[in-house]
Amino acid sequence: MSHNTPSLLDRLSLNQETVRQWSLPELADGCARAGVRGVGLWRAPVQQFGAAAAARLIRDAGLRVTSLCRGGFFTAADPVERAAALDDNRAALDEAAALGTDTLVLVSGGLPPGSRDLPGARERVADALGELAPYAAERGVRLALEPLHPMYAADRCVVSTLAQALDLAERFPADRVGVVVDTYHLWWDDTVGAQIGRAGGTGGAGSRLAAFQLADWVTPLPEGVLLGRGQLGDGSVDLRWFRERVETAGYRGPVEVEIFNPALWARDGAEVLAEIVQRVRTHVV
Repeated sequence: MSHNTPSLLDRLSLNQETVRQWSLPELADGCARAGVRGVGLWRAPVQQFGAAAAARLIRDAGLRVTSLCRGGFFTAADPVERAAALDDNRAALDEAAALGTDTLVLVSGGLPPGSRDLPGARERVADALGELAPYAAERGVRLALEPLHPMYAADRCVVSTLAQALDLAERFPADRVGVVVDTYHLWWDDTVGAQIGRAGGTGGAGSRLAAFQLADWVTPLPEGVLLGRGQLGDGSVDLRWFRERVETAGYRGPVEVEIFNPALWARDGAEVLAEIVQRVRTHVV
């Protein structure tokens, strides 16, 4: 496998939430020092720093922004809330374009208060994608719909499987709406291998594979499922299998490590990043 190492590590990206303890300048400096060339950014710290300044900082460090998190939250039934969500997503697309990334990660949103209508909520996601896709295309940014583990279906993401994400994405041109494969969310699904192949399509411009993210699944999950992601190799996910599946499907894009874990945030950021690089060599390559 050693012949794969340089190319995969060249594609490695660090999502900034993995090292939340780092400021944006520390992130840029730390990744540059570690030889990690990509960073996934989040909107709140980018807005605080300024999108244009953030873009310049990352570029000057010799890095590129592989994705921006996040847009979405499309499922409100109230027309005023829906309009506000669409406006916020247009702003997110503007920020992504300013940062020079072609990928805006979308979390669809959960059920509106009092609702039990999952299919209806998913249709509102489709409606929002239809409204936003032309705006995204004008900015050179693809909408990347991320399915989240079913434990988030009620309050955060009514799109739980890669098949559901593809059913929505395939209503639109592949260069406008793609999907995210995140190992933490999809590892349990026995259809995910076939769905990754479906997402790859005919390859090239026909591929729906917009982003590939890594985190492990450890049990017991800590209280509050949002922060339960494990360091690579500490849990149940066959990370190498996922990497092989997306590459077989034609994906050659960034491999982004996105781990929300307070234990990692309490440590030295450079130490965490060095550990991640080693874990990628051991468990992903």
